[in-house]
Parts: sequence; structure tokens; C-alpha cells
Amino acid sequence: MEFIDTKIQVYAEKHTDEEPVVLKELNRETHLKVLKPRMLSGHLQGRVLSMFSKMISPKYILEVGTYTGYSAICMAEGLQPDGKLITIDINEELESIVSKYVKKAGFDDKIIQKFGNALDIIPELDYTWDLVFIDADKDNYTNYYDLVIDNVNSGGYIIADNVLWSGKVVAKVKSNDTDTQALIEFNKKVHSDNRVENILLPIRDGLMILRKK
Repeated sequence: MEFIDTKIQVYAEKHTDEEPVVLKELNRETHLKVLKPRMLSGHLQGRVLSMFSKMISPKYILEVGTYTGYSAICMAEGLQPDGKLITIDINEELESIVSKYVKKAGFDDKIIQKFGNALDIIPELDYTWDLVFIDADKDNYTNYYDLVIDNVNSGGYIIADNVLWSGKVVAKVKSNDTDTQALIEFNKKVHSDNRVENILLPIRDGLMILRKK
């Protein structure tokens, strides 16, 4: 997941706004108590998501993959006063930690948690999206994209995380890993989709930024 010199990474973080206190606490608790803490967006990527959200000023945000709620809280910082963020995760065991920090952050009236299979839940949601963040099972990135694209407003954004997959997408030896292949296909698909503009940013594990025309 390391793509730039560590000293440059540290310098970038030092010259980026600090995490809000509540996110520092969530970051710490996730690392202490939850499996696979590297799944957390973290300081730099979290501030990137917050900045994007504030630039877009979305009314409705969809997040596919909640984990412990760090990225949801970051994106909620940019919501319009009457806006909502719907976040979906299959793991109900993390509900208590998510709810605790969503409330601490003051977003308990804006962030709505849903649990179950996102492939079943997304079609039931009656919203048009200004921002969609995809950060769930890699095998289904293309399926999530296909489910949401028609309900993204013109000028709205889709952001997909982990699209560089620790560099495996450009490995010289072809990987049989299904996640790697799924991400290669996803990146190829969205790059050739004339309904969107796209830029792949090598931030953390790779962010694919898509703007619907």
C-alpha cells in the first residue's frame, strides 16, 4: 500500500489539516479493537474525502462499505444542511462502534446505517446521488457501479477506493487473485465509459474519481 517515500508521506500529513478529535479517537479504537485496521481511510485520505465532499456540497451520499464509519463521518462534513448519507455494510457487529462515533461527531441525524447485501439494498433506495463512495468487496465493484450510475446526478461523483490494490494491478507476473482481476476489469470499464470523466489518484491504495457527464 506504500506508493511514495515515507518521508514524503509524513510531510504531506504534517501539511494537511489535522483529523478532528473524534476521528483520532475512532482511528485509535479501530486499531486497538477491530480486525484489519488498514481498511480505515485514515488521516490523509479522510481529509481528501472531506475536501471532495465540501467541494461537491452533496445532498445525498451513498457509501458502499461502512467498516467503522471513519469515511462516512469525513464525507458527512460536506453535506448540505438537509442532506443524508446512506452507508451500507454486511457486518452488523460493527454497528455499535459506528453509532457511537457518528453520534460523537454530531451526525446521528444525517448518517443512516443499513446492514445486509448492498446488491439487494441499493435498488431499494429511492435517491439520486451527488456522491457515491465504493469501498467494499472488490469482486462486486463493477456490479455496484452498474447499480448506481443511472441514479447519479449529472455532475455527480463516484469515488472507488483501493483501485491500485497494493500495486498488484500493475504486477509483472499476472495474479490469479480474483480481487486483483476484478479491480483491473473495473478500472478498464470505467476508464472506457463515455458517461463519465475519470482520474485515478495514487492516494494511499488508489482512488478512482469519476464525474458523471
